[in-house]
Amino acid sequence: MSHSNQSDRAWERLSQVAVHSAVYDSRERLPYPKCLKDTRTNLLKHIYGFLDSPEKSQLVWLHGTAGVGKSAVAFTVAERMRDLKTSEETTVEKRLAGTFFFSRTNTNRRTTEYFFATLAYQLARNFSCLRTDICKAIIENPAVLEPDSSLRDQMEALFLRPLRQLCKKRENCLPLSFVIDALDECTSEAELTELISLLGKALHKSDLPKLHILLTSRSTCS
Repeated sequence: MSHSNQSDRAWERLSQVAVHSAVYDSRERLPYPKCLKDTRTNLLKHIYGFLDSPEKSQLVWLHGTAGVGKSAVAFTVAERMRDLKTSEETTVEKRLAGTFFFSRTNTNRRTTEYFFATLAYQLARNFSCLRTDICKAIIENPAVLEPDSSLRDQMEALFLRPLRQLCKKRENCLPLSFVIDALDECTSEAELTELISLLGKALHKSDLPKLHILLTSRSTCS
């Protein structure tokens, strides 16, 4: 099989396992919860200040009780970052690099099994230069897309490696944003603890582009 065919098959498999309903503007999530105009202005301004900072990568954690509007804030932030370009030279590459909205009512959205596959798919859609790198990682280790594959291995192959390549290819790229909503909807506390730990450690890596991660959860989330 030619390399081109291998890449096409790898991309097809990634597109099949990615949880498209977890993306912030998935039709499954209609009607979208979002902040009304001129509401939550101070909170949103505070969050945008973190997400726009070019100094260092940061994790922003918004937590509160059920029903206070965390998902509305997450959606509104995602929309804003989706409207911002990574540089003046591009018309298609946006600063919103990926989203994952957990939900305990959806089998694939209440687990981290396809979390990094979903982010990888969005990364490749936003940055076409990464598609080859992501497909190569899948060709080298097809098992990385299996739901019981090590979360650390998935993160390395599908998230960190592509971001390292992006750092080389887009030296003047503005900070990227990832929005992860409703962590408490993940039904496995062990999975959730590992995910938060891995994401926190990723922000300290010097070979990645500047990136900010907005997390939301109930106050009782681990």
